[in-house]
Amino acid sequence: MILVTGATGLSGQMIVRELAQNHVPARALIRSARKASATGLDKLAGIDAIEGDMRGGDDVKAALGGVTRVLLISSGTPDMRETQCGFIDLCRQVGVQHVVKFSGAESGVGFDPAMFRFTRMHEEIEDHLEAAGPAWTHLRPSQFMQVYLRETSTMSRDGELRLPLADIELAPVAIEDIAKVACRLLRDGGHQGESLDMTGPEALTMHEVAERISAATGRPVRYVPISWDERRRALLASGAPADFVDALGEQLQERLRRPKSRVHLATHDAFGVRPTSFAEFARTYARAFSG
Repeated sequence: MILVTGATGLSGQMIVRELAQNHVPARALIRSARKASATGLDKLAGIDAIEGDMRGGDDVKAALGGVTRVLLISSGTPDMRETQCGFIDLCRQVGVQHVVKFSGAESGVGFDPAMFRFTRMHEEIEDHLEAAGPAWTHLRPSQFMQVYLRETSTMSRDGELRLPLADIELAPVAIEDIAKVACRLLRDGGHQGESLDMTGPEALTMHEVAERISAATGRPVRYVPISWDERRRALLASGAPADFVDALGEQLQERLRRPKSRVHLATHDAFGVRPTSFAEFARTYARAFSG
């Protein structure tokens, strides 16, 4: 039996849907039945949506009953390290054999992970998992292509992709690719003791990202570099938590210091997954990018 935590988040949802599409039975741990209903996870064939809090309790122990392999995902919150390390300890107590940690360690992919608080947390959780007892695998994707969908309002209204990223390159990966790898890893096992980095097939500047979105939508989109202060004000005005915004500022400063990203497709190759290009991604989401 497989358990996926954080199943109503963007990555968790796609992974659970990939499991269902491939007829792989699994349990999906969700924070509320309302979220499971709103996302449709409670209607997926072969998926048992279970309400529970990763931080512990009888409901989580029940969800782990008979589970042999877990995909560990949780939100990027200030208590992420404590939440995930406590859950790993619970996995050990109930006899889970293999924990796949959905991580964010991007060593060598554009910046020093020690300079970004959430990546530091991920590495500390990885260290805890490696010492805890169950077999482990770290799945480490780079930036998601889907993050650019957050910018649709200014692109559709003004034809502008407004980000404080200067001329740096990033190699974003489609979450659909990650979901395919995760599904095969959870279904087939193996890869214990391995750290699986994933990027997309191209290192792109924001000008190139904007060009691909423009080509997909048939509407002009240009990249407009802005300051971090302007971006920070916009994020706070949208309701983003201040701690999270400050963490993004840390990540940005390190990326600006290290503006080149590598392309790493070994994980795609190992699992037989064809990498999705950003142009393909933009065409798939053209309606969303058009507002």
